[in-house]
Amino acid sequence: MKYASQTLDVTTPLVKSSAADKSPAAVLGELFKLRLTTLVLLTALVGFYLGSSAPVAWGLMLNMLLGTALLAGGASALNQLMEREYDAKMRRTQDRPLPSGRMTPETVLIIGCVCAAAGVLYLALTVNSVTALLGALTLGCYLLIYTPLKRVTTLNTVIGAIPGALPPLMGWTAARGGTSGGGWALFAILCFWQLPHFLAIAWMYRDEYAKAGFVMLPVVDPTGERTGQQALCHTLGLLPISLCPFIFKLVGPAYLVGAMILGAGFVWSAFQFSRHLTLQRARTLFYVSIIYLPLLLALMVLDKK
Repeated sequence: MKYASQTLDVTTPLVKSSAADKSPAAVLGELFKLRLTTLVLLTALVGFYLGSSAPVAWGLMLNMLLGTALLAGGASALNQLMEREYDAKMRRTQDRPLPSGRMTPETVLIIGCVCAAAGVLYLALTVNSVTALLGALTLGCYLLIYTPLKRVTTLNTVIGAIPGALPPLMGWTAARGGTSGGGWALFAILCFWQLPHFLAIAWMYRDEYAKAGFVMLPVVDPTGERTGQQALCHTLGLLPISLCPFIFKLVGPAYLVGAMILGAGFVWSAFQFSRHLTLQRARTLFYVSIIYLPLLLALMVLDKK
């Protein structure tokens, strides 16, 4: 889809809307990928809380959340700008602000750059340089490495798990001023969790990804054998890694038991998916993944030592 170049001026609305169209707030929510940004903030918040010693520095925590929100929103906007032509080819993304014509590329470029730069700067000024550096690394890896690789190699999923797993480490460094074993354990948990979660999505929408030219594993793996094996292997890897917060003495035995039960359920769902590569099994694995993570994070918070 081609986009007409428009010059921005003070009379140009940020969001085109009509009485029958989405509200400007809804369009901006889609631009900033509100649900994804909420998950980013949740994992960063847990990282901050686990990394904090009593009492929790609430002001510092709010500054970390605000800077991270600006960064995540800017990254989402710029990602959609880069992929607008491909999003227009997929039914699940063609109603996003750019392919639908509700926003112009120029507007999204300005919003994305301002938010992303403001997020990194705000973290540097109000939190610490380590957290700001991790934020900049997240932004760069997401936009400059992961996004282009989606049209080149199936390894994009593994590489994309890195920026997706950095927010809890950012929360940890915001609280402690630097990295340590506990923070890296949270990073590893998010890395391994993302892989079966995204493979389930990619299997459900493999035809659309192929149509848009994205090189996802299910696109080049028509039988699904490799997709199922990788989903199972990564849930198996996640199970021992999810026990690391207990090993690092961040949490108590209640977390240990809960993590083992949740992990076993996740592994079972991935095993069923690998055996029966149906749409229903993929959808079940997806739902199990989005139930697993909030419950695991809640256990960390509730059983923190």
